[in-house]
Amino acid sequence: MTRERERRSGPAPENHRGSDILQGRYEQGGYEPCLLTVLRLSVRPESDTGLTRGWLPRTLARTGHLVRAAELAYTISDELEQSTQLVALVRAGAGAGDLRGAQALAESIPLRQLRDQALVALVPEWARAGERDRAVALAEGIRYPHNWAWAWALLAKAVADGGDTDAALGFAARADAEASSFAVEGTERVLALLVEVAVAAGDHDRAVVLADRVAALARSDKSAAWSEPRPLVAVLAREVLAGDLGRLDALLGPLPVPAVDGGGALCGWALGEAFDQDRDLGLDFLGDPDEAAARPSRVQSPLGSWELACVLDAVADAADQGVAVALADRAETVLGSGGGRDHDILLRSVTLLLARHGQAERAMALVGLLDPDLSVPRRVEVVAEVARSGDTGRAEALARAISDRRAQDRALIAVVRELAHRGDLGRAETLVHSINDRWAQGEALVAVVRETARHGDPGRAETLARSIAYRATRARALAELAELAEPFEARRLAAQAVALDGWRTVAPVLERIAPRAFALIVDRMTS
Repeated sequence: MTRERERRSGPAPENHRGSDILQGRYEQGGYEPCLLTVLRLSVRPESDTGLTRGWLPRTLARTGHLVRAAELAYTISDELEQSTQLVALVRAGAGAGDLRGAQALAESIPLRQLRDQALVALVPEWARAGERDRAVALAEGIRYPHNWAWAWALLAKAVADGGDTDAALGFAARADAEASSFAVEGTERVLALLVEVAVAAGDHDRAVVLADRVAALARSDKSAAWSEPRPLVAVLAREVLAGDLGRLDALLGPLPVPAVDGGGALCGWALGEAFDQDRDLGLDFLGDPDEAAARPSRVQSPLGSWELACVLDAVADAADQGVAVALADRAETVLGSGGGRDHDILLRSVTLLLARHGQAERAMALVGLLDPDLSVPRRVEVVAEVARSGDTGRAEALARAISDRRAQDRALIAVVRELAHRGDLGRAETLVHSINDRWAQGEALVAVVRETARHGDPGRAETLARSIAYRATRARALAELAELAEPFEARRLAAQAVALDGWRTVAPVLERIAPRAFALIVDRMTS
């Protein structure tokens, strides 16, 4: 998608109209007035909902314009959507240090449940700011009981991170007591966070007990949302990184098939793939007991394929090779038994884990099991992980073996990025010039530009940026330079990038070099 958009933007002129912007130097101001003028000229009024629901209001809140951001949110007519956006602004404002403003905004949220969520999020922020008494008072004032345990757990974690382990354990005990009093949906999440508190406090026996309870909840409740990893994943990842795969193995082990009662209702023979596919539909599996007895046993691991994939992803960078290979063995066993509805997700995770840890041939063998439409992009991912592992020569060879030209270009871009990241800039530039596609060449150069500047040669980096053919890609390279430069130079580079491709390209760097810019942008968009 990036390729097509930037190709449509067209090539950059030889002497583009932004190259002479801000060439002079000022003792004060560092080009900010001129940059703001360029931004003002580039912004056009917009009427889409992204202005009130997207990242821009949160950025306003982070850059000291919380009230202006709230004004945008208050224009949303739907009360639930409005409250949801206000919660996001509370979090952004608190993260920027405006705790009083964030709390005032939280207390104005119309829906009480979402107001509670915002106040809960402020509890650890007040503790981190050194206002523990205020954090405690806020936790005690949370209205709904199902939020109490999470508020105290967040407070315990914030205090533990600050080094006061005795107080943290006291707050953790309060959180545990609240979680035990109310059987709420978030209990597993609370206990998983308390595991981290116990580890930080050095109470490893307590951490094991809490982890056992997390695993027990995972066994009894398979209704966790698919959209995010359940808390058990964090517990398992911590243990796996410590070399302890015992709990993982126990959860991967098969469960006994439930017995068939005398009334003929088969209460769970389809605990395997069929149940994976149909459990969200609320289907009951009924049948003749005699027929059921003749069926082969069907069992399902308490740890699903998707959750196992999340564990692999969580430890991929930090695990040593022995742990990585042991995890891959277990994942392949699960895949060999069918893998259920999340088979492809687990296959992707184990493939990338193997490639990351020097097992390129084994990874490519797994990729070969896929349909061609899936195997080609997966080969690109394997190349990227092999490069990240440090074997850039092997990665380049694997990239050149890809027959699809565009996929080969993407793979070579990944190798260039890793070479540049490792400081092998000469080889990275050489590899760039072996890429035939002009856009792919420029995309690879963006990484070389960034790392050349990071390694102390900003002049050479800017020259490389100006050699990029497409205007939008060149603008991204200039924005990368602006992100690394001192504010004085960053404003010059940002203004030139804006002149090439508009203000959105430089948005990530504006928070640092021109925080007033976002209020200006919003005013222009709403004018």
